[in-house]
Amino acid sequence: MGLQQNIEIENLVGAYPMCGKCGQTQIVRDAWAYWSLLTRSWTLKTVFDGFSCDNCGGEVTPIWKVDKTFRLKRIVRLNDALRRGQDKHNTVVITAGLQQFGEAYLASVCQAVAGFDQFCEANDPHQEHDFGAITIDGTKLFWKIDYFNLEMNAHSLDKANEDITHRVLTIMLASEY
Repeated sequence: MGLQQNIEIENLVGAYPMCGKCGQTQIVRDAWAYWSLLTRSWTLKTVFDGFSCDNCGGEVTPIWKVDKTFRLKRIVRLNDALRRGQDKHNTVVITAGLQQFGEAYLASVCQAVAGFDQFCEANDPHQEHDFGAITIDGTKLFWKIDYFNLEMNAHSLDKANEDITHRVLTIMLASEY
């Protein structure tokens, strides 16, 4: 897998700034806006580097926090959408062993993966809906989701961000895992 760059915390989905002095979230920044004749509204032109807090006043250095619950819900929503064929950037891989079962069997497998809702601590320890085990006609199958950048040469920097993540759903025989 290729080298992975680091992502700044403020660029993560679910990140928000807090005041370094009072701990509140009423952080504002200076900016310039211009009047657009086309839209008949003010349009953002430039955002400056300084931060201030509307709660305690004065310039502050923000402390960036991440809403982990928000991120988890976003990851679950995106993973569930992928399993149902609705994700933005995705690939579905059916292993060679599973392809030998034929089209009708594969259709039932895909339907079972899309409808899977038996998530628990044992099969979903991170609560991201990224793994499942199913049995169809006595054959045990696994499915899993991996997260890559859009070039598919490194892991995604932010799996909660669908604009920079290519999800890969692999469906396989348990014996192929």
